[in-house]
Amino acid sequence: MLNRWDADEAARWGELGDLGEITYGSRLVGADPALVLHGGGNTSIKGHSTDAWGEPVPTLWVKGSGWDLATIEPPGFAPLRLEPVRRLAELAELSDTEMVNQLRIHLLDASAPNPSVEAILHALLPHRAVLHSHADAVLALTNTADGDARVRRLWGDRAVVVPYVMPGFDLARRCADEWQAQAHDGTEAMVLLNHGIFTFGETTRQAYDSMIDRISEAEQCLAEAGVTSFGETDASAAEGRSKRRSGPDGIETVAELRAAISAAAGTPMLLRAVHDEQAEAFCGRDDLASVTQRGPATPDHIIRTKQFPMVGRDVAGFIEGYRTYFERNCARHAKGGQLTMLDPAPRVVLDPELGLRTAGRRAVDCDIAADIYLHTIDVINAAEALGGYVALSEADLFDVEYWELEQAKLARAGAPAGLAGQVALVTGAASGIGQAAAAALASAGAAVVGIDIDAGITRDDGGDSDRPASLHGSVWLGIEVDVTDADAVAEAVAGAVERFGGIDIVVAAAGIFGPSAPLEGLADDADLGTAWQQTFDINVSGTANTLAAAHRVLRHSPAGGRVVIVGSKNVPAPGKSAAAYSASKAAVTQLARVAALEWAPDNITVNVVHPDGVFDTGLWSDELIAERAASYGLTAEQYRRRNLLGRELASADVGALIAEMCGPAFAHTTGAQIPQDGGSDRVV
Repeated sequence: MLNRWDADEAARWGELGDLGEITYGSRLVGADPALVLHGGGNTSIKGHSTDAWGEPVPTLWVKGSGWDLATIEPPGFAPLRLEPVRRLAELAELSDTEMVNQLRIHLLDASAPNPSVEAILHALLPHRAVLHSHADAVLALTNTADGDARVRRLWGDRAVVVPYVMPGFDLARRCADEWQAQAHDGTEAMVLLNHGIFTFGETTRQAYDSMIDRISEAEQCLAEAGVTSFGETDASAAEGRSKRRSGPDGIETVAELRAAISAAAGTPMLLRAVHDEQAEAFCGRDDLASVTQRGPATPDHIIRTKQFPMVGRDVAGFIEGYRTYFERNCARHAKGGQLTMLDPAPRVVLDPELGLRTAGRRAVDCDIAADIYLHTIDVINAAEALGGYVALSEADLFDVEYWELEQAKLARAGAPAGLAGQVALVTGAASGIGQAAAAALASAGAAVVGIDIDAGITRDDGGDSDRPASLHGSVWLGIEVDVTDADAVAEAVAGAVERFGGIDIVVAAAGIFGPSAPLEGLADDADLGTAWQQTFDINVSGTANTLAAAHRVLRHSPAGGRVVIVGSKNVPAPGKSAAAYSASKAAVTQLARVAALEWAPDNITVNVVHPDGVFDTGLWSDELIAERAASYGLTAEQYRRRNLLGRELASADVGALIAEMCGPAFAHTTGAQIPQDGGSDRVV
């Protein structure tokens, strides 16, 4: 394992004192997915702080719950009075709730996050700096039938070996006992079977170097046993490596599977395809149904992946199995009668044809499950090569899954936004009303697939472009598409299903204004005739292509499909010299009415919004505004506000209305035409 310590960078962090030192070391550990993933692991440092009387207080700074090591900042560490926390281990017993309470009582900063549940263990270790990871290589050794013996053969008495104990107070007590029995001046690590490894030192550099050295030794041990080095297992890096795709012909299978998983969860869920060659090979194992049902690599993962993945597509069978698992184990708890079963929907799907897929209410939940399971595949493969993968018992896994402190981690994420778990396909999303609608839908919680003829739609600029902040990261997929190309639109729909599992919302916003000329000019001007046809190709045929391609998956929406067509005030009140635009928008509106009639049995609503005077879009230029204003005998400023309310509308106003039309307030409305024009005396 590569040692990434940078002395210059460490020195810069070190200027912040103890907290800067541990922050830098923690970020190094957190940045390596082979060590920790998504909130896993914890770190600490001991030192002194000053109380209100200016007196020194021995202090333990430990990672705060809810912080990720990869991005942690100094405020992410909870400062605790060291001696009282250390003395908690002397108690005969301490409930989880009371442990959390006691840790908060001994905080030196009331605004600090809750300390890690392993804070007592960190306090007990007689070293200034402590790092804890869930290293893949260590788990590959411990998660075998003879894991204890393998660890002892590798490190001998250089490591304190602790049998699996559920995290919390009991683990701290057991580690204290094992440390007293096994530790000596030459102790370099503490290995918790089926859990992870602790390293330590008088400086964070020493603890980090020891972590890298111990993991390197574990990797060498695996290599000598014939286990190849772990592959690339970062889900974002793996994206696109595999040649497997659902394709237009297989998208309904995926959409149906997503609908079934959503029904099991009781809420719409995303279903992400994870393209990774190693995962595909894993899905082809003859013993897939056996090795995958033994549990996660470490119990911390269970709240993200469930206790095991679903093999195949039998969602009903998975649900029944989960209910049986719950019934077998809930009675063991003192409060067994009060336990409420979590939703039984799978979070990881392994299918020989569909490959690895992960489910979640949010795109980030899918990403986390994907990252975790790719690393789990590495651990399983390695452990199987050593003689057989062995995880924890069902009872141990259940205890962690229903542990109140683990559930609190999920609760801290807060309630998801209203459109969470839903997927929106928006045409014309590179600018104007399309982009505004995409941004509003993403802000409401939806995952968004934006398509546009503008190649910039695909650019991953890390948030540096003019694209709204909500249209970045894993919730956004941009695809360059000419909506007049039916095959390209169908491929884009397939891409949406591959990325998010289906489509719930379609917003058809792609359009152009077309030629501005009186009708009689069309007969004599070939260029005007061509522009007329182009207007209809984009505005009408492009919308028809989008609806036709999306319907096959839209009808499987777990939330009920919703379509919003961007029409125009020119439909009820056409403008002079705007025949192409007015007629094409009238045709699109009629298309929407037909779709509303045809698709109601599929639980799909189809509505039209008729905006007017939205001048911050690609349809308008200063020249066109002046030209249109002149045709009405108005100034440009008068033209911008030529409505009853005297207000100028913006794309964001239309986007907000479109997002609302895709929500529950419009669940019982279809075939409607909603004006958004500030009031028109030609319509009112």
